[in-house]
Amino acid sequence: MSRRASRLTRNGWAALVSGGAVVLLSLGGCFTERQNEGAKLYAAHCSNCHGDQGQGLQRLIPPVAAADYVAQHRAELPCIIRKGMKGPLTVNGVAYNQVMPGHEDLTDSQITNLLNFLQTNWGNQNQPYTIREASELLGRCNGSDGQ
Repeated sequence: MSRRASRLTRNGWAALVSGGAVVLLSLGGCFTERQNEGAKLYAAHCSNCHGDQGQGLQRLIPPVAAADYVAQHRAELPCIIRKGMKGPLTVNGVAYNQVMPGHEDLTDSQITNLLNFLQTNWGNQNQPYTIREASELLGRCNGSDGQ
C-alpha cells in the first residue's frame, strides 16, 4: 500500500471513529431525556386515582400494583389508556365499576413508556411493550397517532 493510501485509510478511520462518537453522544442525550418517562407520566396522569404506589383506592378504584388485570389484559391496555373505560371489571378478585378517563393527549410512545413502567414495577413482572406492538394495539381502537 502506498504512503498516500495508508494516510487516507488512517484519516478515513479517524473520521469514522470521531463521527461515530458524535452519533453515540447525541443518542445518549436522546435516551436520557426519556429516562424515567413512564414514572413521570404515571405521576402526572394516573396517580391521582390509582395511587402513588399503584395501590388503588379501596373498592372504588382498582390497583395497578401486583394486579392480575395488568398481566391478563395486555392487548387491551393501550386502548384503555388512550380511550378510557367504563363498566365492570375485576382486579385481584375484587369487582370495580367506575369510569376511567382516556388520555388522548399522550403519544403512542408515551403510552408505551407508561405501560412499560406499569409492567415492570410494584410487583408486576410482565413483558415490556415495544412501540410497534403498542401502536398496533392502539390501531384496534383507532387510537394510534403513529408517534
